[in-house]
Amino acid sequence: MTSNKEIYREFCKQEQSLPIFLQDWWLDAVCVEGPWDAAVAVEADSGSVKAVLPYYQVKGKLGHRYLTMPYMTQFMGPWLKYPPGQKYARKLSYEKEVMAHLILQLPEFDSFSQNFNYSVTNWLPFYWQGFQQSTGYTYVLEDLTDLDSLFNNFRSNIRREIRKAEKQVSVKVDNDIETFFHMACKTYTRQDLTFPLSLEFMKQVDAACEKNKCRRIFFAADNTGQVHAAVYIVWDSLSCYHLISGGDPQLRTSGATSLLMWEAIRFASTITKKFDFEGSMIQPIERFFSSFGAVQKPYFQISKVNSKFLRLKKFIFN
Repeated sequence: MTSNKEIYREFCKQEQSLPIFLQDWWLDAVCVEGPWDAAVAVEADSGSVKAVLPYYQVKGKLGHRYLTMPYMTQFMGPWLKYPPGQKYARKLSYEKEVMAHLILQLPEFDSFSQNFNYSVTNWLPFYWQGFQQSTGYTYVLEDLTDLDSLFNNFRSNIRREIRKAEKQVSVKVDNDIETFFHMACKTYTRQDLTFPLSLEFMKQVDAACEKNKCRRIFFAADNTGQVHAAVYIVWDSLSCYHLISGGDPQLRTSGATSLLMWEAIRFASTITKKFDFEGSMIQPIERFFSSFGAVQKPYFQISKVNSKFLRLKKFIFN
């Protein structure tokens, strides 16, 4: 009998519109602390896949079973293939039907936590099964066809930073993941934080992205060779995603990060339809991303805690 994971892998080969973070090769690269699998809803007559829900299983130190988000993965959640010409009323009942089927296939867990893509607007089937929801926000440039219009829609301070940076640094594309890693670490160190990813992990993900021809690393360096900032993007057929960026704290005033974002947007316009900044709830980061004229997009953060111990822990510490 064919396993769900095998069905999912075959589906990934056939479905061009599946986002990068749901691709099987991506999950192979990022799910390093436990296995991944998927719930699948299949048409009874034709055997075609109607919907999928990948999940990542991690076991905690006390043996608790977590279904959670892997690092560097902006969203997971359900992906549905809608019948062509489907009416809205039928769409809602279709979502209810297939999502309920996906939820029933999830393995037993003590804690579930996933970010859904902003395109998922109906989480009621999860609510009816006892899941909870909070809201996150990302920022998206929805149409990359008119670059002049996009640039003019930036806040004036962003446009000034870009023009200033163009006089101080040069932009280059390079595969130097180690230099990028150190730039990202510097950004966290400036905030008295530890960068959550290891170099080994980043190399593994980067190698998978390079193999699948869907990543680019931008660097901004001055004429002395000093790297001011770096930006890492990935993409699929529908969107480009700003994944990670970093900068030298001593050179923050050069405007290099704004310039690299603009270069990333310009490049994205040649290969895909949208640019997703993968927004943050941290106020200074949110302010920076929204300055590019991107549209605010709410997305669901879906969770459920079955373990009494974890529920008590959450109650005490939250």
